[in-house]
Parts: sequence; structure tokens; C-alpha cells
Amino acid sequence: MRHANPTTPPSPPFWLLAELTYRCPLQCAYCSNPLAFTRYQDELDTEAWIDVLTQARAMGAAQLGFSGGEPLVRQDLETLVKEARTLGFYTNLITSGVGLTAQRVEALADAGLDHIQISLQAADPELAQALAGSSKAHANKLAMAKAVKAAGYPMVLNVVLHRHNIDQIGELIALCDELGADAVELANCQYYGWAFLNRRALLPTREQLLRAEAETQRWRERLAAKGRDMSLLFVVPDYFEQAPKACMGGWGSIFMTVAPDGAVLPCHSARELPMAFPNVKRTPLQDIWYRDAAFDHFRGTDWMPAQCQQCDSRDKDHGGCRCQAYLLTGDMYAIDPVCQHSPDHALLDGLLEESPQTATIPDLIPRNARQSRRLTTESALRPAPTLIYRQ
Repeated sequence: MRHANPTTPPSPPFWLLAELTYRCPLQCAYCSNPLAFTRYQDELDTEAWIDVLTQARAMGAAQLGFSGGEPLVRQDLETLVKEARTLGFYTNLITSGVGLTAQRVEALADAGLDHIQISLQAADPELAQALAGSSKAHANKLAMAKAVKAAGYPMVLNVVLHRHNIDQIGELIALCDELGADAVELANCQYYGWAFLNRRALLPTREQLLRAEAETQRWRERLAAKGRDMSLLFVVPDYFEQAPKACMGGWGSIFMTVAPDGAVLPCHSARELPMAFPNVKRTPLQDIWYRDAAFDHFRGTDWMPAQCQQCDSRDKDHGGCRCQAYLLTGDMYAIDPVCQHSPDHALLDGLLEESPQTATIPDLIPRNARQSRRLTTESALRPAPTLIYRQ
């Protein structure tokens, strides 16, 4: 294989995402975890995670996200937070809120956690229960959002939007306002992992998306009129765009994920690709970031198709998302189909047209261990994709 730009060393990583576990009590059908998450049960222990954090901080990483699965499943979370604070990280807990209590919020604050982000599934308990597969999660999320605020944290809420809850966006924003949220991320589903598996039942219509954007803007104006300082970020799904995003700021540019089993990835979805990735159990992070072939492979512009290399946006969008290109076309080197100049752009129009207008929640495949084992078995019966590094 040819390295992308062998004479130009990458800058140090800025962001480390520590995916502490793939375990999670919820069954959200839009989860970005790999379908085969049950394969990766040999989690790094506390000592190994502390070593990962120490190595990453020594390299210059400053932002640290604790994620999963559900990171609160880890009983050593407070220990890891305390160590991260000692090392000088700015720490963010990305959680469903399940497993959080007022006492644990206090313990995390005492350990030095800087930020907590809680996710919501829907505005009403019935829909939330159907989406999460839990009858108790919704009420606990609301209680914990208040506990986070009471502990002195900004209340930051995240809602993954899709066909089944996007029409509730007014009620969702009203609920966040009632809770006293400081910031709300209305993040339309991006289609990786379980979300890609369920994409036809999750995709909203263009009309739904336009209505949701308009309603969000009305709420921004309403909040401003009454002097309410609650920011609303509305993230459009890639499938509705005409230009690709600069995925993770560029492959191996600023962002590094360490998965529960120690695999080191340029983004949290990179396991979608037919590539071998290094593991921190065997290789130091420094060597992985600066010398590993997988991290180097899509850096720079040499790997890009000729059409992308000639594009004025090549240094802005970094060629778009490699996972998205692979999932939609079967070729990880392809032009990201989101780009209007891609020969595969029509695939997205086809997906939007094919998405069943009558899709219901029972049509969704829930993210759980049983389904993961079933899907893993089925994939094992199919020929493995051929890994070809272009020269």
C-alpha cells in the first residue's frame, strides 16, 4: 500500500473518544455501535484505560469523551474521570442517563467531570419506551437532567431525530425548555451501524425534515423574544445534503477513538470498513497515530479519486466520509455519494423514494445482544469483503 502523504507528518490528536463498553441497557435501533458488538467483549480494564489516557494526553489530546454503549455501566467510571482530570483533560460524559443517580452525579462532579450530555428518545413516555425498549428510561432521563443542572452543570440534551419522532419536534423543544436546558442538539440520524441497518424505516421524508427545520426556527425566535438563553442546534442528515461533510475533521487529523477492546480507530464507525486496525494492547498510541498504515491511509489527498483531487473543496471536506462511501457503494475509495458530483448520488434519491411511507416502530430491528449474535452469524456465512489497498 502507498501511504497518503509520507513526507508530511500529521498534527497531534486533539480529541480522544473513549468507548468504555458496548454494553447498554437500551435497544435503540439507530445506535452507531457496530452490528457485531458482541464479538468485542474483552474490555480494557481500569489500568489499561488509565494507560490509554496517559498516552493520549502525552501526545497532546485535550478533549476526552467517555462514551459507549452506556459508559455508566462501568463501575470504574469515576476513577477514570478522576485520572483524566489529574492528567489535564476536559472531560465529557455522553450518556443515556440510564444508571445515573443524584448520588452518582455528585460523585462524578467530585471526581472532576466537566460536562454531561444526556440523550432523549421522544417527547412522550410511550414513544420513548417503544424506541428505547425500556419502560423506566424516559422518567429517569428527565429526573437526571434536573439532577445534572442542580449539580451546577449546564444541561445539555441530545435528541436523535428520525421518521418516528421528528414530527414531535415542537413538543421535544418544549420539554427541553420546561426542563431548563441550556443547549439542545437536534441531531437527525446519520446512517451507520444499527441506523444503517434500519435506514429505510428511520429515514424521514423531505417534507418532515422541512417542517422540523421551520419549527426549530420558530422556537429560536420564540425563545429569543422571551429572553430565554437555550441554544438549538439542528443537524441535517447527510442523505439530504449536496456536499459531503469533513468527517471527523479529516481522517486521522484531530480525532481518535479507542474501542472497548482496545482497537484504535480514526472515527467511531471505522469498523464498518474492510480494514485491519491496530490495538493499543499491542502498539503504543504514538506509533499508531504517526506510523500505522490504517491511520495514514486516507490522510491527505493522494488517495482521492481524480475528480476529488481536482475539486476546490478537497482540503475542506477531506473527501467526505469513507464509511458512508463504503456502506452505500461497497467501495471505500468511492466519492462520497452525498456529493452532488458523485456518480452514485442518485443512490440517495433512490433510498429516499424507496423508504416506506408506512414504516412503523415494529419494523425496526432493535440493538441488542440477541440480534447482534444473529447478524454476526449471518454475516459469517457470507463471503468476507476483499480488502484491496490501492497503489
